[in-house]
Amino acid sequence: MKKILAASSALTLALLTGPAFAAESNADLSNQIRVLQDQLRTMQQQLEALKTANAATQDAVVKAAEQKETEDRTARQKVLEQGGKLVTQNGKTEAIPAPRKKEWWDDTVLSGRAYYDVTNINHKSNGVSQSDNGTSFDIKRLYLGIDHKFDDMFSANITTDFLYDAGSGATQIYLKKAYIQAKFSDYAIARLGSADLPWVPFAEGIYGFRQVELEIADRTKYATSADWGAHLTGKFANGIVEYAIAAVDGAGYKHPFRSKSIDLEGRVSATYEGMTAALGGYTGKLGKNVEGSAPTNHTATRYNALLAYVGHGFHVGAEYFTASDWNNVTTPASEKSNGTSLFAAYEFMPQWSVLSRYDWVKPKRTTTPTLKDNYFNVGINYAPAKIVDFTLMYKREKAVNGTISTANGTIGGSVDGTYDEFGLWGQFRF
Repeated sequence: MKKILAASSALTLALLTGPAFAAESNADLSNQIRVLQDQLRTMQQQLEALKTANAATQDAVVKAAEQKETEDRTARQKVLEQGGKLVTQNGKTEAIPAPRKKEWWDDTVLSGRAYYDVTNINHKSNGVSQSDNGTSFDIKRLYLGIDHKFDDMFSANITTDFLYDAGSGATQIYLKKAYIQAKFSDYAIARLGSADLPWVPFAEGIYGFRQVELEIADRTKYATSADWGAHLTGKFANGIVEYAIAAVDGAGYKHPFRSKSIDLEGRVSATYEGMTAALGGYTGKLGKNVEGSAPTNHTATRYNALLAYVGHGFHVGAEYFTASDWNNVTTPASEKSNGTSLFAAYEFMPQWSVLSRYDWVKPKRTTTPTLKDNYFNVGINYAPAKIVDFTLMYKREKAVNGTISTANGTIGGSVDGTYDEFGLWGQFRF
């Protein structure tokens, strides 16, 4: 009976509480459904926003690609208009620009060279000290040049020469070179104007130490380095044989003028495995055959010879000249002169060389055969770069029984005269 009562009580309680529990469960479910619906709507909104952004990005990419294609097409068209070309490789087309058009300055070269010294001079004539004695820094020469190439045949050169003139006490400026050149081939190169003469620049190049002294004919004023006129040079046999011819007014590059006659200078040389042999000559009135001037009684002539070897650290050679009436074109008397130069240098270690030279000249063999000039130098050269030289050197020159005009001044006296110079000589180029 008790069991029946307990079961009846439980059933009654369940019937009374069941509807309330069911109602509470339905409310929770509805809330969860609403939350899920909100989340779904949020996700749908985010998806739509993402789709919109993606579409905008794709549109921007398409527009950028179209813009690039337009720019590339424009660039290719511009290249074609400027003489370029299109090249397609591996399915990709590229524009190859035409080579840059040359401007006039592309074929123009500026250059320069300076010779200078810091030395002490002791100059005497008949035992009397001369006015050029003392210690000084001196710019012996300063050349500035402009070389322009018009095409493979034609070019031009202008080179100025700055030097101190002791007579006027001022710096003088000259046009040393001013010519137009036509290169027909290696066999024939023509120049019109003031240009290098055949002998002196060639001999200086062989000697190799222009910064300390001129070559013998130029040093004693029996030759000059440039003149106004027509010049022709060329090389044969793979450059072994070279010739040079000049028809000039005869007064040198400092004095361009009209002459009644033309002077001629020429040279032929051969260089093989370091050995060089050369012969040269000159004939003319030296610019003295001018209307209204003194009559020219003689024709000046000069003959030159050179033999040298350059190689394996050695630099040795000999030069000889003989001249007739060089300083006597307008005088009644005739005159003969000659001179010999021996030079040697040895590069005993990289950039360092020892060098020496000895000249002897008889300037007046006919009228004053006892007049003699002897010159020598000895020194050491340091070349830290190809275009820079420093030379520590001693020079001495002595003339007896008369005077001789040289690059170092008038040397000698009625009895004798000496010239001693010691110091540093140098050059630089650019």
